[in-house]
Amino acid sequence: MHQLIRYVISAAMLLLFILHISGVVTFSLLEQVENSSYDARVRLTMPNTVDPTVVIADIDERTLQTEGQWPLKRAKFATMLDNLFNKYGVRVVGFDVLFSEPERNSLRDVLGALGDDTETATTIREAVRTTALSSTGEDKLAAALQDRAVVLGMVFQGGDGGQLGTTIGKLPKPLIDAETAEQISANFINALGYTANVEQLQDAAPTAGFFDNPTVSGEIDGVYRRVPLMQTFQGGIYPSLAFEIVRLGLPNPSFQFLYDGDVSGGDYSAAELEAISLGEQRIPVDEDVSVLVPYRGREGSFPYVSVTDIIQGTADPEVLRDTYVLVGTSAPGLLDLRSTPVGGAYTGVEVHANIVSGILENRLKHRPAYVRGLEVVMLFVIGMIIAWSFPKVRPAISALIVLGMVAAVTGVGFLAWAQNLVIPMGLPIAFALSVFLMQLLYGYFIESRGKREVTRMFGQYVPPELVDELADSPDVLNMKGESREMSVLFSDVRGFTTISEGLDSEELTALMNEFLTPLTGVIHHHRGTIDKYMGDAIMAFWGAPLEDPKHAEHALAAGLEMNIAVRQLDDAFEKRGWPKLHIGVGVNTGVMSVGNMGSELLMA
Repeated sequence: MHQLIRYVISAAMLLLFILHISGVVTFSLLEQVENSSYDARVRLTMPNTVDPTVVIADIDERTLQTEGQWPLKRAKFATMLDNLFNKYGVRVVGFDVLFSEPERNSLRDVLGALGDDTETATTIREAVRTTALSSTGEDKLAAALQDRAVVLGMVFQGGDGGQLGTTIGKLPKPLIDAETAEQISANFINALGYTANVEQLQDAAPTAGFFDNPTVSGEIDGVYRRVPLMQTFQGGIYPSLAFEIVRLGLPNPSFQFLYDGDVSGGDYSAAELEAISLGEQRIPVDEDVSVLVPYRGREGSFPYVSVTDIIQGTADPEVLRDTYVLVGTSAPGLLDLRSTPVGGAYTGVEVHANIVSGILENRLKHRPAYVRGLEVVMLFVIGMIIAWSFPKVRPAISALIVLGMVAAVTGVGFLAWAQNLVIPMGLPIAFALSVFLMQLLYGYFIESRGKREVTRMFGQYVPPELVDELADSPDVLNMKGESREMSVLFSDVRGFTTISEGLDSEELTALMNEFLTPLTGVIHHHRGTIDKYMGDAIMAFWGAPLEDPKHAEHALAAGLEMNIAVRQLDDAFEKRGWPKLHIGVGVNTGVMSVGNMGSELLMA
C-alpha cells in the first residue's frame, strides 16, 4: 500500500509538471527556475571575448556635445555613411535608430510664420524658400543611402499599449510577399502596426529590418533571451535588423527555410520549421521563428567607435575596415537598456550585435520542439526511480540518489549545450527535488508513524530484525484471526516450586531476570515470537506475525540452544549462592489459530 501511495505521489507531481510544460496551467516559480538554469548556462559558457567583426557606431555623450543635441541632423548621418564606406571601407551598416519624422528645418518654420502679404514678406519668403528647399537633411541622407549596403531600422507593434493599427512612415518591400508567404509553414508573429522611416529615406535605402522584440512580453521577467528573426504584417514577411545586416554583408545572400524530416512535394503542413539557411550559415529557429541570443559576454563584447570620430574622420581605420557596423546609442537619456541573462542594464544595440556575431560564427543555440517530449520522459524516469528506491533504502541513500540524478541532468544539459542544443535542466532538477521532498514528508509523517506503532506493539515480543521487517512491510501484517501451520515452544524450570521457597522475593526476581533474559535472546535469535512468561515458563511460537516456512526447524534449534544457555549460567549462579537450574522444553507443530485476541481493553 505504501509503495502504491508513493507512486501516486510521483504521478501527481508529474501531472502538475506536464500541465505546466503544455501551458494548460503556468507556475511562475517553475518558469523562473528553468529560465535561471538557462541564464546560468549562458553566463558559464559565454566566450567573454571581443568580436572585431562587428562594430558599434556609438552615439555617445561626446557625439552629442560635439555634433549637436539629439536628434542629430540628417546631414551628420550622411557624412557618417560617406566616411564609413568611402574612407573606412565597412561591409554593411545597420541603424538601431528611426527616422520616422521629417527633419525639423528652422527656415521652413520661418516660411510658416510669414503671413503678411506685403512686398517685403514676399521677397523674404522667396529667399527663404530657395534656401530651405535647396538642400535638406533628407536629401543628403537619401543620397548617402543610395547603392550602399545600409539597413534602416523599424519597429513593429502588437495589439497592446494603444498601438493597434498605428502606421507611421513607409515600410520597405517585404522580404517575402504575401502570396509566397502563404506557402511557408511557420508560426510567424503577426504585427498589427508599425513605425518606419520617412518615405524619401526608405525609398533610397535597399532594405530595413525591425529591432523590436515581441517575444519578451511572454517572458515572466522581461529578459531578452530570444528575438524573432522574422515577423509578418498584412501577409508579407519582414526580416529583423540583424538578419538583414548579415544578408547584405554575405557574398551569397540567398536564404531557404529548412524543415525537419523528409519533406516531399512541397507539403510542409506536418513538418516543423527547424532553421533558416542564409548563404552557408544555418540559423536554428524555434516555433515563433525566433533565435536564442548568443551572448558573447557582458556589455562591451564589441568595439565601440564614437560617431563623432567617424564624422570627423579621426576613427581608427583598422577597427572599422570590412566590418558589420551597427549604429546605436549609449548617451544618457537616449540609452536603450535591456535586461539580459548577462546583465540587467545591457545596451540594446549589443543584443542585435550578438545575433549578427552568432549567425556569422554559427554559435546560435537551438531548442527544438521535441525537447518537450524529452522533458516529460526525464520527469517520468526521475519520479519512478525516486518512488521505487525511497522505501528500500535509508533517507541518506535516497538523498545521494537524488543528488546523482541532479548531477546527471546537469551533465547531460551541459554536454548538449556544447553541441548548441538546449535541453531542459531547471524543471527536471526542480521535479527531482520536489518529489524527493514529498516522499520524505510522506515517509516521516505517515510511514514513520506506522513504523513506530508496529515497533511499540511488537518490540517486546518479536526479534528486532522481525520488527524491522514488519515496520518496512506493515501491509503483510494481518491482525485478524486465521488458521495457520505453526510451531509452538513451552519451557519451564524443573522443581521451581522448591527453588522459589528457598529464596526471598528480591532474590527470586533477580534470578528469574537472569534466567529469562538469555533464553529470550535465544528465541529471538531463531526468529521466534514470545507470547508470554508464566512464572518460570516461557511460551513462544514461530510462523506469526510473519510467516516462516522453516518454523519447526527454528523452534527445535531454539529448544536445543536454550539448554546450552542454561548451563552457561551455572558459574554465575553458584557465585551468588543460587541453585543450578534444569529446564524442560517441548515443541509442537500443527495448525493453530493465531491473531489478536482479547477484549477492547486488553489484547494478546
